[in-house]
Amino acid sequence: MSVPVWAWLAFGAVVLVMLAIDLLAHRGAHVIKFKEAAVWSAVWVGLSLVFAGIVWATLGTQPAVEFTTAWLLEKSLSVDNLFVFALIFGYFRVPREYQHRVLFFGVVGALIFRGIFLAAGVAIVSTFTAVLFVFAAILIWSAIKLLRDQDDSMDPGRSLAVRLLRKVVPVSDEYRGTRFFVREAGKRVATPLLAVVVAIEAADLVFAVDSVPAVLAVSSDPFIVYSSNAFAILGLRALYFLLAGMLQRFHHLGKGLAFILAFIGVKLVLQASHKVISPAVPEIPSLVSLGVIVVTLAVSIGLSLLRPAPEADDEPADTGEHAPVDGAGPAALPGTVDRVDPVGDGGVQDRTAGDDGHAPVGTATGPAAGIVAGSVPGDR
Repeated sequence: MSVPVWAWLAFGAVVLVMLAIDLLAHRGAHVIKFKEAAVWSAVWVGLSLVFAGIVWATLGTQPAVEFTTAWLLEKSLSVDNLFVFALIFGYFRVPREYQHRVLFFGVVGALIFRGIFLAAGVAIVSTFTAVLFVFAAILIWSAIKLLRDQDDSMDPGRSLAVRLLRKVVPVSDEYRGTRFFVREAGKRVATPLLAVVVAIEAADLVFAVDSVPAVLAVSSDPFIVYSSNAFAILGLRALYFLLAGMLQRFHHLGKGLAFILAFIGVKLVLQASHKVISPAVPEIPSLVSLGVIVVTLAVSIGLSLLRPAPEADDEPADTGEHAPVDGAGPAALPGTVDRVDPVGDGGVQDRTAGDDGHAPVGTATGPAAGIVAGSVPGDR
């Protein structure tokens, strides 16, 4: 499918304008509450559906179905990101009013890196179609890992990206508002907020291992795959603040996502076999894929609400404000912070849940870390 240049320009303009509006609307440090997150989520979903309508009107029915399927697929897989975001924020004890700024730059970075990965993926598939078998294996293996329900602890502060940052630039041991760099003793140093952004970006690079093959199973058109991913990513920040307080309630969603990954993996196997082995091998139409994704998500969410997890029975009633509290997550729970290490100096400070939340680094372990880490496939 040949997409005119004006379509790319129009898409780019929409993304830039919406990013600018989003940045201006949240330029000050403030807590994103449930109502505000719901409004922004509705805006992003509505904008995505309007764009799908424009694709249908200008490019045809099949591209519109592919866009909608790829967008919904990426949106559903993005729920995995939210668990890890919650873990990272809890680990670094990011104050509530700074979290939206971190996710804004996380979204911008994700748009850039995802574009690079998708462009490379499209080029590889167009040159070497058999690579689809490899992509299928990645998705099926990811589905298996997601079903394992591992309880391994995660340590965002020890990720390769964060460790490299500490080697390149000194990192202070306290937040300084929304600033990424400050001067200490005449030297320019990074704040822990920059380390959090780096951790978020590193996590998205891992997520791309699943997301890119999955979306390429739906379409190989560069415009469709990138625009669908972009609209899903743009709404990720609002989705986090909307669902942050309810993530653990969707305890069946992991199984649903595993089924979706496995289904897309099978779709890729058939697609590759059709192109490489024999045209007689049937392919799964995009409309069928869309239906499977919608039904799977609906069933997973419905079962989670109808059959709450046992540990959710004693939780307090929802207050309507779902932005995570300062220090929320594994690192703030009693018995889950072994230590707090000021970034880069190797010292140790004792700190318990309920302190001022300015210590940037803690080690999240134990059951609380397992709750979050076990909700994502393996190292994802």
